[in-house]
Amino acid sequence: MATTDTDATGAGPTADEGELGEAGSQLSTAPAEEAGQAVPGSFGGVRRPGALGAAQWLGREVIGWARWFWRQLTSMRVALLLLFLLSLAAIPGSLIPQESIDQLKTDDFKARHTTLTPIYEKLQLFQVYSSVWFSAIYLLLFISLIGCIVPRTWQFIGQLRGRPPGAPRRLTRLPAYTSWRTEAAPDEVLTAAGRVLKRRRFRTHATGGAVAAEKGYLREAGNLVFHVSLIVLLVSFAVGQLWKSDGSKLIVEGGGFANNLAQYDTVQSGPMFGPEDMAPFDFTLDEFTATYERSGPNKGTPRTFRADVTYHDGVDGPARKAVIKVNEPLEVSGYKVFLLQHGYAPVVTVRDGKGEVAYKGPVASLPLDGNLTENVVLKLGDYLDKNGKKDQTAYSGIFSPTVVPGRAMFSQSPELNNPMLFLTAYHGDLGIDSGIPQNVYQLDASKMKQYKAKDGKSPFKKLLVPGQTLTLPDGGGTLKFEGVKEWASFQIVHKPGISGALFGAIAALLGVAASLFIQRRRVWVRAQAQPDGTTLVEMAGLGRSESAKLPEELADLAVSLQADAPPAPEPETEPETDPAEAAEGARP
Repeated sequence: MATTDTDATGAGPTADEGELGEAGSQLSTAPAEEAGQAVPGSFGGVRRPGALGAAQWLGREVIGWARWFWRQLTSMRVALLLLFLLSLAAIPGSLIPQESIDQLKTDDFKARHTTLTPIYEKLQLFQVYSSVWFSAIYLLLFISLIGCIVPRTWQFIGQLRGRPPGAPRRLTRLPAYTSWRTEAAPDEVLTAAGRVLKRRRFRTHATGGAVAAEKGYLREAGNLVFHVSLIVLLVSFAVGQLWKSDGSKLIVEGGGFANNLAQYDTVQSGPMFGPEDMAPFDFTLDEFTATYERSGPNKGTPRTFRADVTYHDGVDGPARKAVIKVNEPLEVSGYKVFLLQHGYAPVVTVRDGKGEVAYKGPVASLPLDGNLTENVVLKLGDYLDKNGKKDQTAYSGIFSPTVVPGRAMFSQSPELNNPMLFLTAYHGDLGIDSGIPQNVYQLDASKMKQYKAKDGKSPFKKLLVPGQTLTLPDGGGTLKFEGVKEWASFQIVHKPGISGALFGAIAALLGVAASLFIQRRRVWVRAQAQPDGTTLVEMAGLGRSESAKLPEELADLAVSLQADAPPAPEPETEPETDPAEAAEGARP
């Protein structure tokens, strides 16, 4: 065994300390700190220009700083710090509207906060997840994790291919220790010890009159799995953001949807996603069913939301039936179709001033309250008055599925019990010829005139029940309230990184559990022949950290080994004789 000299102060390590350090080495894959490591540089660095040329010295300084920076970046504490910074950086994305998620809400926020908007725009707070500073943290974390994992992985592979180190000279200095004497031969004891340890899934190696054993490699494997899982999560999130597609579509009963950009009401996609990436599929809303609580404190609370659909997976795919419920989406071609909300669509037949059908079908309307009182808007760009002159007409009003006589027009229940349609009409310029996109659920009547009642002063308004007809003044046309259909809105989501993120999250949990609950430890068994013919058996254990389970496990192993190497009986000792009695007995 090699010894280490100490200085006058005795600060150097002793031989036993060095031996114990070797016995406990590589219980972890964490890289060891280099002794005397100093930050390179002119102030306190380890290099001086001396006889070196200035250029050569400067090159060494740059290389030294680069190595120091790489060591810091790839250290585990920096990786954890970057992970914490990434979680903090994501907070503004959940508090401030994001342009990539909801452009309308972002525009509304900018209009209401004129002072904060310029500051937020400079800080890229409306595009947090694609900002320079968020991307920098993301990439640094990615590099840091790879720099941590690669050397640890190779070191762990080396440990798996290696053998447990030999037993220290003084096993009594280890934290867990026991010994006894047995009449079994040393070779028999060591053979039995190897057999017992292998049954407990220890890796064993006989050397130097002792058996060295090691167990708990899954702890380091779990640690590596956890960090690899973080990389899988980062990659999955990046893929999900770059190739995502998230849109919505409102469909009336009997209507359908085909997966192309023109069919979406709203759509947000990642920068790497294009129309050519859209999978071919379609579905039709056959029927929507909703039931509500009819009495009690929860009256009006939804009980059933069910959309029966027929879908085709692919261009020539067969027709299949499916049911979409809340939190039970339809999965087709890598997309998920979620059911969001529902409402009603009054079915009307509109005739122009010449009696020709200008529109016939449902008018999907957006709810104004929880009882599904809805705002109704119908725009007609190609419309003829009674003289055959082209005009533009619009109907606007309120639809209520349940109107209680004597009360306001607002619905008293979300169920379709007593539907009524309250409308007024406009004519003039809808602004649809300007080429600027419009919201079909909102009416801008600033360039239109409202039809007047017979007195020529008050606005023309009409309350309709199914089957009734509204007739506009001056031969402006008619609108018949035919009935009511239901509509449902769907969210069509494509995020390719979800399965990878789920796998990474599960693997990370398993890795953390392994690294927390599995202990890496080593056990040594030494058997030495004694002058009295017995064999001294010594057992000792060493773990990565102090644990109460290690002495318990060592005691259990000792009990198992004593079945093959039972303790020898204590030698009999002669009773001590009193000197006075001995002298008395010696007299004649």
